[in-house]
Amino acid sequence: MSDLLEDEYPAFLASLGRPAQAALRANTLKVTLEPLLALLGLPAAPLPWCPEGSLLPPDTHLGQHPLHAAGLFYLQEPGAMAAVPLLDPRPGERILDLCAAPGGKATHIAARLCGQGLLWANEIHPVRARILLANLERWGARNAVVSVERPDRLAERLPGFFDRVLVDAPCSGEGLFRRDAEAARSWGAEAVAGCARRQQHILEQAARLVRPGGLLLYATCTFAPEEDEQVVGCFLAAHPGFSLEEGPAWPGSAPGRPEWSGNLPPAIRAHLPRAVRLWPHRAPGEGHFLARLRRQEGERSGPSPRWRAPRLAGPALRAYESFCAAALHRLPSTGEYLHGEHLFALPAEMPDPAGLRFLRPGWLLGEVHRDRFIPSHALAMALDAAAFQQCLDLAPQSEESLAFLRGEPLRSAGQAGWLLVTVAGFPLGWGKRVGAVVKNHRPRERA
Repeated sequence: MSDLLEDEYPAFLASLGRPAQAALRANTLKVTLEPLLALLGLPAAPLPWCPEGSLLPPDTHLGQHPLHAAGLFYLQEPGAMAAVPLLDPRPGERILDLCAAPGGKATHIAARLCGQGLLWANEIHPVRARILLANLERWGARNAVVSVERPDRLAERLPGFFDRVLVDAPCSGEGLFRRDAEAARSWGAEAVAGCARRQQHILEQAARLVRPGGLLLYATCTFAPEEDEQVVGCFLAAHPGFSLEEGPAWPGSAPGRPEWSGNLPPAIRAHLPRAVRLWPHRAPGEGHFLARLRRQEGERSGPSPRWRAPRLAGPALRAYESFCAAALHRLPSTGEYLHGEHLFALPAEMPDPAGLRFLRPGWLLGEVHRDRFIPSHALAMALDAAAFQQCLDLAPQSEESLAFLRGEPLRSAGQAGWLLVTVAGFPLGWGKRVGAVVKNHRPRERA
């Protein structure tokens, strides 16, 4: 880095010796930033690229806060909040987050879509995909699917299907060294070269998934030119149908560095300053590289028909409607689909999922067991308190709210049956009152 940064290197090195900066991002599906900060008792410290984000004071620990469990905010590295504003998803669009775990950018996309359109969140590693799913459920995303697929399999099945594709590429993680000692220990020239090869393959498949006129955003959290300017430059050289768009001039941001791009044609090198670099000595955060690639307009294939899943009927429909009549003021969705015992609401524009591996093909409403419907945690987290006939509201950080998050029952007399347990009016999960006891139905893995 000393050779690359030259005069800036001392400032860069000094930044790595300071404590890492933390930030939160408000879940605008549920709350805006100012009321959230007031609930948490925090000052506003806005980020230039993310109006729903705010820097946290040093030594602020919110991961176990009940409002975090309620999905009101995501704790995220400040620079990581720049990718989705640059992707700029619009309500009603089809968006693919191709390498989506643990879910920071996927939840950001979900909030920007405002419940309209399709969020397809993919993660090839099953364990990481379950973390992604848990974060999307906590977030209250209704229009999301979670797949566990290789990029090439998605490209074969869904060519040109998405309006915007995000590739938050697996990288050598040089921007994580201050936070993650393991990332520093595993770094090396071979790791950088291996990451670059993998990134080129992922970008190749991602390009097939973007519709004509659509957008492909490439992002890393590394400083390595081999994984940044060189990957993007090689992609542009091989794909003349894509162009690199000018990135925003956020305070503290810097352009891409064409002189770091290797032996690429001058015409390609000339465009690389349009990429965006966030350096830890110039802007809040650990460092990111972002490149916004536009596919040229052209003839589009015919519209992909929405998957017409079998309609819910018979005993399963009666069980579901009986539950809704007893516990809710209104049916939460239409277009329900029963897969085995699991009842889903499918997002608009959902293509036929046959042959692809999913953790969730839509919003999980619950399970049907013979003549009974058991509501899901995802159903509780995606509705507001006004949708429920019974709520038990708890104060933030009260002993009762912390006990509920530990999986313990609560004492509360009242009408028997399902009810929503809330904190400051926001859902935490299901309870079921029997006598004066509210049994805890929050999933054990969430405790």
